[in-house]
Amino acid sequence: MDPPGPREGAALPLRATLRAVTARSEAPASFQSSGVRPGPLELIARGIREVLSRRRLIVYMVRADLKKKGADTLLGNVWWVVDPLLQMLIYSVLVTVVFDRNIDDYGLFVFSAILPWKWFEATVKDGVTSVTNQERLIKQIYFPKLVLPVSAVSAGVVNFTFGLIPLVGLTLVLYPDRMSAWLLLIPVVAAVQFLFSLAVAITIAAINVFYRDIGNLSRHLLRFWFYLSPALYSADLIINSDFAKEHPWVPAVYNLNPWVHLLSSYRNVAYFGAPPDWAGLAAVALASLVLLAGAILLFKRVEPTFAKVL
Repeated sequence: MDPPGPREGAALPLRATLRAVTARSEAPASFQSSGVRPGPLELIARGIREVLSRRRLIVYMVRADLKKKGADTLLGNVWWVVDPLLQMLIYSVLVTVVFDRNIDDYGLFVFSAILPWKWFEATVKDGVTSVTNQERLIKQIYFPKLVLPVSAVSAGVVNFTFGLIPLVGLTLVLYPDRMSAWLLLIPVVAAVQFLFSLAVAITIAAINVFYRDIGNLSRHLLRFWFYLSPALYSADLIINSDFAKEHPWVPAVYNLNPWVHLLSSYRNVAYFGAPPDWAGLAAVALASLVLLAGAILLFKRVEPTFAKVL
């Protein structure tokens, strides 16, 4: 028998793992009764059970993803340290030199926003193709496809944690007066971001199966979203602007952007030495749970057609 090709050979370990996990935990869909169409709550509960029962599989896929990405470049995962630092340098020159805006410790100010946004941007990028990139596995093996976007988002958590190294290093070396115990609350803010990112990733992963333009569209939308969010500037610049005073609806609409509260919370604990925006975080967390339920429902509704479309 001829040896497998490069792509097929690389997929063998994951394929074997999927078969083992699926055989132990759940019967194929063909053996499940289809006489009664499950309701929304049942589909959401089923999706949650599938993810929880495949924890080991998700861990394996996260490790494989990190190993693959680390091997694709010379610096590997060190780019999660280098890349945000380079972006910080570029934006610092742009704002403080070109635009001549004087903001105290602007490097830390912008870095505390660039790092979580980079995590979200990577999550969207990986989430878009998390299902379509596994076309062969989906057609050959039955397994809950929901683990694909979940593993993509989970891999981003590891990268984000790695990226916290330069944040702490910058604060200790260049901005020691900004160091405070509030930095310990970064995981709390990150947990809310994880919920929101997971809802987005699951949604776009499902839609991208049917509309492959999502990948191209998401890049432009992310760039637009970044500049509408208080990453390079403070949220007060928009809320207290003359335009906002003339149009009272502007602050209300602006605050609907979840990144206003997420970035403000990151900046509070990392730059201002203050507590996060608790009210904003609570609102984003609640909205993210609702969006996550809707995303799981959408994914489970269209999941049976993935093999046919792909």
